Amino acid sequence: MTSTLPAVTTVKVPAQRQPAPRTGSHRRPVPPSRLRSSRPDLVLCGVLLVAILTVQGWNIADYPALSDDEGTYLAQAWAVQQGQGLAHYTYWYDHPPLGWIQIALLTWIPALISPESMTVGTMRAAMLVVSGVSAVLVFVLGRRLALPRWAAGLGMVLFGLSPLSVVLQREIFLDNLAVMWTLLAFTLAASPSRHLWHHFGAGIAAATAVLTKETMLVVLPALFLTMWRHSHRDTRKFALTGAVTACALIGFSYPLFALLKGELLPGGGHVSLWDGVRYQMTRPGSGFILDQGSGSWGVFQSWLYYDRVLPLGGLAGALLLLATWRWSVTARALAGPALAVAVFAALALRPNGYLPAMYVIQALPFLALVLAGGCASVAHAVLHRWRSEAERRSVGAARYALAAVLALAAGAYTVPRWYEGDRTAVTADANAPYRAASRWLATEVEEPRETRVLVDDALWLDLVHAGYRPGLGVIWFYKADLDPAVTRTMPGGWRDIDYVVASPTVRRDAVDLPNVKAAIEHSEPVAVFGTGADRVEIRRIQPENQPIAGGTR
Repeated sequence: MTSTLPAVTTVKVPAQRQPAPRTGSHRRPVPPSRLRSSRPDLVLCGVLLVAILTVQGWNIADYPALSDDEGTYLAQAWAVQQGQGLAHYTYWYDHPPLGWIQIALLTWIPALISPESMTVGTMRAAMLVVSGVSAVLVFVLGRRLALPRWAAGLGMVLFGLSPLSVVLQREIFLDNLAVMWTLLAFTLAASPSRHLWHHFGAGIAAATAVLTKETMLVVLPALFLTMWRHSHRDTRKFALTGAVTACALIGFSYPLFALLKGELLPGGGHVSLWDGVRYQMTRPGSGFILDQGSGSWGVFQSWLYYDRVLPLGGLAGALLLLATWRWSVTARALAGPALAVAVFAALALRPNGYLPAMYVIQALPFLALVLAGGCASVAHAVLHRWRSEAERRSVGAARYALAAVLALAAGAYTVPRWYEGDRTAVTADANAPYRAASRWLATEVEEPRETRVLVDDALWLDLVHAGYRPGLGVIWFYKADLDPAVTRTMPGGWRDIDYVVASPTVRRDAVDLPNVKAAIEHSEPVAVFGTGADRVEIRRIQPENQPIAGGTR
């Protein structure tokens, strides 16, 4: 029996209508898949990079004034280069050593070619490499967070050309290196390709940032949030677990290092990581940042002296993005940087926290991104209203008109102030007193090898190159009171010193250092360079019993 199959009726299914692209504020902007494939992005980034390096590099050795911290990190890098360990004196667990190991690598070739150039002013040029890489990463991160091209460029300009950035990014600070690694971690976390190795790489970069400057720990929640938003749903748990594991394993290498050296816990005759952590946690606070007259208020005012636009505008941009998070795509895209700004602001507002001058360096890229993102969000909202209420208008013309108005308004306020700040940075000479003091000690002292002089670390390497014995001939002034390896060589205390170079840093901190204070009191100036509070005095010790009148001027 033959069975007949029923005929198959073909039913024509109407094509499903694709939803029209949304033009409102909820449309998700699409970042470029690869920056190198976008010629306009490359051109804009390249032009801005040249401008940033030119402004930051011009007059870099002469402004701002040399700081003791710069000299310390460079002297520690010099010790690494010379194979003398992790520091030029007894290493204690103030900061992880990875930061100045990187400085040693950056300065290795110029120091090899010209050893006498291993001084703070000259080696500031190495920081241009760090600033350039960080500026490019700000632009790339802005594009990966779906900022329009102009807004990513604006973020790069804010980060690299603000007078506050120009001053602080020139200096040899661990914070600048840590920012570079942190930006790399965020850029990998926001990778549009969502490869697992990108997220593992973000964890490794984050750990490197923390081991460069441990305070970058506070940014990790913002990095985790960025990674969560940009990871693929199917592999998110695996990617985040891998990133956290990579970060933790590398981060734990530092306490492991201390454990293997027998310096994890306090004990007789050695430094310890625990003592370093306890010092950082119990150091005296600098007061509330909004309490006029406090140390924190002074630091805050010093930031605003150089620039009000980036710190205050960035904070306002972060508040705007956090307030519009539920209905603004730009705000959600920049949730990580906005959270980072909020964390930095909350820590700065602690009632009696310690606020160092370089603290703002860590917040600069996030302030720049959220300020640029806030501008982009406002511009998008205005354009959306124009599209809804005036369909007959040209959207392109509206965009250009809005951009012109915003640029003119922002430029009228910002350009004059930035011009004055950046003009000072590229023309002023704040380090003439230090250079003059260095020349005097190199030429006027007959037997440098037999002379002992207390200096701040900004001059330490200058005198090493001038022939003074490193460590015990030229002595970093803190060590005359705080390092037993040095104090053992000074049985007579201040009487075993020949000269003290009373720079602003030495005069300020001598109050808490008995040997240094006595050396200043029992000395008289033989050469003075500069005037006022910024002067540098070279004082010869007078081993009489009575302090010299005016010795603590």
